[in-house]
Amino acid sequence: MTARRVGWLLAAGLAVIAFAIWLSSQRHLERSTSAGDAVLPGLTQGVNTVTRLELTRGDGTKATVNKAGDGWTVSERDWPADVGKVRKLLLALGALTVVEEKTRLPANYPALGVEDVTTPKASGTRVAAVSPARTWALIVGKSSSAKSGFVRVAGAEQSLLAAPLLSVDADPKSWLANALLDVPVERVRQVEERPAQGAAFSAGREKKEDAHFTVSPLPKGRELTAPGAADGIPAALSALTLDDVHKGAAPADAHLAHALFHTFDGLDLDVAGRKDGTRSLIAVSARGTSKDGQAEADKINARLAGWEFDVPEYKYTAIFTPLEELLKKPPEPAKKAPAAAQPRSRAPASAAPH
Repeated sequence: MTARRVGWLLAAGLAVIAFAIWLSSQRHLERSTSAGDAVLPGLTQGVNTVTRLELTRGDGTKATVNKAGDGWTVSERDWPADVGKVRKLLLALGALTVVEEKTRLPANYPALGVEDVTTPKASGTRVAAVSPARTWALIVGKSSSAKSGFVRVAGAEQSLLAAPLLSVDADPKSWLANALLDVPVERVRQVEERPAQGAAFSAGREKKEDAHFTVSPLPKGRELTAPGAADGIPAALSALTLDDVHKGAAPADAHLAHALFHTFDGLDLDVAGRKDGTRSLIAVSARGTSKDGQAEADKINARLAGWEFDVPEYKYTAIFTPLEELLKKPPEPAKKAPAAAQPRSRAPASAAPH
């Protein structure tokens, strides 16, 4: 056998091997999925290695949640994330299994909401779970039922109907840890209301056992709508949550209302509030009047100082309740009686004819 013939055979053999490798890889990439297969293989085993969650929509909305020590942080707000919610999504992604295969045609993706999120018209949400070793990513589309929805692994042609139904939101504020303050009403001794406009007043009690908070000063001649009319104000910081957060202070020209909460055990809280369109914003500062109170105040300031918080409207209204809303309406002034009608004068009778 000549050297030339050996060379041809060697080249042909290498070509066959290369073709076999390519064919094998294509079969792997294009393999069909079966009902019950994991949509994101390996995520269940690697869930504890994930260090970042990315949620992106075509309109530019994006939430990035990064692991920080034992917790998670929402990068767009630089505020702690709801760890339970992060864990719930990661476990749901790992548990996601195929119900059946759906379309492979890009033209049909929009009907399922699984098109690439590269244009504002895209209706799905791209979700990526990132670990140092690999990234699991898919596009979450429309729901099919209460238990399943349409998805497509990022970069794959095959779309899928998968279960369980995923609930994802790319709005950063939906991932925030929303616990703000929890000061039970039992602790509160007095609240001083200093509104931006209107009369200042306080709601207080001498002892914890007192049934209601008294209001002073009351305008002359006015009275409360009920003995417990002011009781909602001291309770306003119990289980207080946030809707959103913003780093920085209020503008210098902002008209701020202040509510100063004083507890029986030595904690003072100054809650400053303002309205900005539909947003109800507060900032919180604390100080202690006892050793334990100061220790608690330091913790509160370390966590909340330098931030403004969007809070629910009903909570804002409770914190900054105007005095007028606690009072009975004043009696309407008595209406003046109409002046008595004057008798009409009669014309003199004409003389009778003779």
